[in-house]
Amino acid sequence: MEQNPELSLAWQFIENTGTHLFLTGKAGTGKTTFLRQLKSGSPKRMVVLAPTGIAAINAGGVTIHSFFQLPFAPYVPDTSFSADGKAQYRFRFGKEKLNIMRSIDLLVIDEISMVRADLLDAIDDVLRRFRDRSKPFGGVQLLMIGDLQQLAPVIKDEEWQMLNRYYDTPYFFSSHALRKSEYCTIELKKVYRQSDTHFLDMLNRIRENRCDKTLLDELNCRYIPNFNPAKEEGYIQLTTHNYQAQRINEYELAQLPGRSFTFRAQIDGKFPEYSYPTDEVLELKRGAQIMFVKNDSSGEHRYYNGMIGEVVNVSALGIEVRSKGSEDVFMLQEEEWTNAKYVLDEETKEITEDIEGVFKQFPLKLAWAITIHKSQGLTFERAIIDASASFAHGQTYVALSRCKTLEGLVLSAPLSARAVISDSAVGTFTEDARRNEPDETRYRRLQQSYFLELLSGLFDFLPLELALKRFVRLLDEHLYQLYPKLLVEYKSETERFHEKVTKVAQKFSLQYTRLVDGAADYATDKSLQERIHLGAEYFKEQLTPLDAIRSSTIVESDNKELKKQLKAVSEELDDLLLLKVDLLEFVIDKGFHVGEYLKQKSVLSIDDAASGKDKGEKRGGNFSGRRKRKDETEDGGSSSARKREATVEVPSDILHPELYKRLVAWRNAEASRLGLPVYTVIQQKAILGITNLLPEDKTTLLRIPYFGKKGVEKYGDELLEMVRMYKKESGIAETLFSD
Repeated sequence: MEQNPELSLAWQFIENTGTHLFLTGKAGTGKTTFLRQLKSGSPKRMVVLAPTGIAAINAGGVTIHSFFQLPFAPYVPDTSFSADGKAQYRFRFGKEKLNIMRSIDLLVIDEISMVRADLLDAIDDVLRRFRDRSKPFGGVQLLMIGDLQQLAPVIKDEEWQMLNRYYDTPYFFSSHALRKSEYCTIELKKVYRQSDTHFLDMLNRIRENRCDKTLLDELNCRYIPNFNPAKEEGYIQLTTHNYQAQRINEYELAQLPGRSFTFRAQIDGKFPEYSYPTDEVLELKRGAQIMFVKNDSSGEHRYYNGMIGEVVNVSALGIEVRSKGSEDVFMLQEEEWTNAKYVLDEETKEITEDIEGVFKQFPLKLAWAITIHKSQGLTFERAIIDASASFAHGQTYVALSRCKTLEGLVLSAPLSARAVISDSAVGTFTEDARRNEPDETRYRRLQQSYFLELLSGLFDFLPLELALKRFVRLLDEHLYQLYPKLLVEYKSETERFHEKVTKVAQKFSLQYTRLVDGAADYATDKSLQERIHLGAEYFKEQLTPLDAIRSSTIVESDNKELKKQLKAVSEELDDLLLLKVDLLEFVIDKGFHVGEYLKQKSVLSIDDAASGKDKGEKRGGNFSGRRKRKDETEDGGSSSARKREATVEVPSDILHPELYKRLVAWRNAEASRLGLPVYTVIQQKAILGITNLLPEDKTTLLRIPYFGKKGVEKYGDELLEMVRMYKKESGIAETLFSD
């Protein structure tokens, strides 16, 4: 991480504690960069969500409503939602989605300023229901990223009338679940976007609702009536309403001489209209001012998201463009945006993105004007701003903070105090949060608390005992005449389990808690690790009798309802026992270290859940799933572990452009031959990996990220031959592929 104290502290909080974190800061302080680094570098299993489709696409995630299958109706605590006025709304999560929810460590919500309190409580309700009912958000750590001085939650008057009896504000910090949780706020201080310190101070005063007459007078010096800059200066107009921007763009396009050309987007699969990154039908003329809406994926860095440019030539054959201030003209290629959902890769046991749809269009839009709302997250060298009709909290601040310098800002209408709208509730929350920012002492306390929480979870056998008692109760109430000997055996095991496992674990917790509290460095303390090792060995041995009795249990019933109950209770008991035994084995072998333990727990949770169907079909509970996985790992680890260890880092720049062009041409031809979207043949990131790493055989080809076993089987020989030919032509003898 960069030497930035707030960013470093935020990273430590996410990596080493289970405490919720609100990461905030002015525009341009690196919040998006932090998220990108976290996604690529954190060992925690995470899902990234955002409140709107556009924000989700920008964050590389999916929408909150889509992931949690939430209705768009307000969430009123302790009530149910009726989908059609008659039937109560029911969640219909598939097994894969449930596995994801149960195995994630971190839930990231970007643009949290736009998330309403009731939506955050709805998330809490779903996670409690399918994870841990006793813990806020089901025990998942939250990372909430955003700036409360920017876009506020959208709420209709009639919705607020329904919710204001339960919430004092619509903002996320009024969530009941969040208020019951311990969470920290870290505010990023260093601004990377603006370098003008005086302008920064002006923006900060607006952001903090300290806008007086002196500041307004200074800002209004940038009011230039009827300002009409030369087109090569590259100004963009920011408006408060959509119709204003559309009217300006249509007018400016009509003023240009020459013929207009239209380009229709190609949409494959599911891609909702509200998430379109640009116009489905793009109308352009030569000389049109445009804004690029995506970074250049070619690796040549010719344009980036938010950069202003100009159409130099346009015809039915394509579009030639250049950026403002540059003489370099290039032919623009279409770009792809994906609408992704999270899926579980059963082979790697990793959460991956499943592409549901692809939007393919030229990465630009007319940009004489855009709305302030659409400008959030973008940066401009020059902008003409009309914020006089601002109607929402933070709108004026968002508009002004898009500019790098005060000199690059022109007001098309003077600003009044009425245009600078700030919500007092946000100000109060911000001041309270600043007074309670975490220091090193608090961080160390939370880090130790997290270590103890995970350790206590490992040696907590009460849920397993309760599941065992539920099974015995069903046996005793309904099947005691059919299975009298089995009932006696289970009752005896229940008593033994309570004495030898649960009660001993409660006493053991006092020992390791005392050792943690007394150690100078508990994470590496030798005596603590030895005690944990001995404890894991003891409890694994004490679980053997229950393992044995479960492996030999066959219980059947003709009663459909009883059969259903037996199956559910048996699967719960077996899943808990299976996971506990495997985690104890892992700790015996590897020791107890937070990062490694978390990763293994997530993988094992998925493995055990995946084997539940087989357990139910065979006898209502056996250990064939775990034994099979142990056999598979005797040669040095599971296939998922080996794949994770083998995956290599791929440079982001294209190291061999000629090979890259050949691979892209081959991919496009193959997709055309099959009549399929190009990404289904081979993903762009896999092409980049092959280009830069020059694999020599199928073993090394398998190590390329985003290119799996099926791809190697189908295209491996062809791709390797292309690499060999390129290396021969280029005189490359040694491999660039190294561990």
